[in-house]
Amino acid sequence: MKWRTVWDCAVAPGVPRRSFAAAVVVGTILNLINQGDALFGGRALDWTKLALTYIVPYCVATYGAVAFRLEAMRREKAVPRD
Repeated sequence: MKWRTVWDCAVAPGVPRRSFAAAVVVGTILNLINQGDALFGGRALDWTKLALTYIVPYCVATYGAVAFRLEAMRREKAVPRD
């Protein structure tokens, strides 16, 4: 596996946008669960947790897209052409 190929898959059209959308939805839900008391109770937010709660779903969604694209590329190479 070449890192350039992985990078190209990660920034392929649509991947960053879909990963961002997933991160916004999942990150918001997780922040409400994990820091709801701080958000609604006047306590201080943990900004590191807040940032990571959005970054991790973005990375997971991007990983899934990259893995899917790499597998599709591998299968495409394995299929004999006429």
